[in-house]
Amino acid sequence: MYLRRRGTAAAALASALTLTACGSSSGGEGSGAGSSQGAAGKKDVAKGGKDFADAARKTAAMGTDAKAGEWPRTVEHAMGETKIEAQPKRVVVLDVGELDNVVSLGIKPVGLAPTEGSPELPSYLRKDAGSPKNVGTINSLNLEAIAALKPDLILGSQLRAADKYDELSKIAPTVFSVRPGFTWKENYLLNAAALDRTAEAKDELASYKAKADALGKKLGADKPTVSMVRYMPDGVVRLYANASFIGTILKDVGVPRPKNQDIEDLAAEISAENIDQADADYIFTGVYGDPKATDKSKAQGNPLWKNLSAVKAGHAYDVPDETWYLGLGVTAADEVLGDLESYLSE
Repeated sequence: MYLRRRGTAAAALASALTLTACGSSSGGEGSGAGSSQGAAGKKDVAKGGKDFADAARKTAAMGTDAKAGEWPRTVEHAMGETKIEAQPKRVVVLDVGELDNVVSLGIKPVGLAPTEGSPELPSYLRKDAGSPKNVGTINSLNLEAIAALKPDLILGSQLRAADKYDELSKIAPTVFSVRPGFTWKENYLLNAAALDRTAEAKDELASYKAKADALGKKLGADKPTVSMVRYMPDGVVRLYANASFIGTILKDVGVPRPKNQDIEDLAAEISAENIDQADADYIFTGVYGDPKATDKSKAQGNPLWKNLSAVKAGHAYDVPDETWYLGLGVTAADEVLGDLESYLSE
């Protein structure tokens, strides 16, 4: 049974999320609560393997007992239970992951809260997303703008907006996942449950899995290692690990990772002086926010960069930040699979 008492579910989830307030401004997936600067210049963004496992387990248990076409329906989610009286027609999404989810299900949301680093509608969704109104950003929601849209469903996450949940719930039925990122498949099913689109979401996920499996077979048993590098505005270099959106995709394909990224955490942060820690057969780099505002020359101008295996082999590539790091949904995942096939099949 999905349905539980609201207070019990909310309390259990709150204890699992030590990362609710930390790192949201980083865009994409946020970061964990534990941060410690090591002697070698490495900073762990998340030391929360158990927290991540708890988040995944709890997210997978959410949803509804309602049958297809049944209204009203009650949806269990990260903040408790929400009753939705009828098929939603005016949906507001509070992050790019929710945007990707609803657009993939044929729904044009009326409102969107984009990330601070990427305020525009993502180009890969622009054709099908319609023209959602801006309702602030993921870290600074405009509640008046949301209310003015008269939504009948609001979709977001506890990580991003737990402190706004009560106010949002007064505007419209509100359904929150635990967090964006590596739980993107479970989040997709949760959003679909609120929209009565579960069958469609399962079909999309099955199609994604078939593509990932096919790519894994195409690449064969001796797959190259892949390092995921993202340049942040403060000069920090972030290495994404298994408990990230891109980490789940690489794992689904069966692509091996460098030892320092083959961990059940979101990412680790290094200084530009330690860019040799990004070494792998292939390196895929993204840039948070406006590429012109984020200086990656310090890292790539380091002599250590030129000595990396991927760089010497001509296998270091810039990739779209909006899909590889910010997409957080099945449409973005499909785009990433296409990119991976292009690069790794050379």
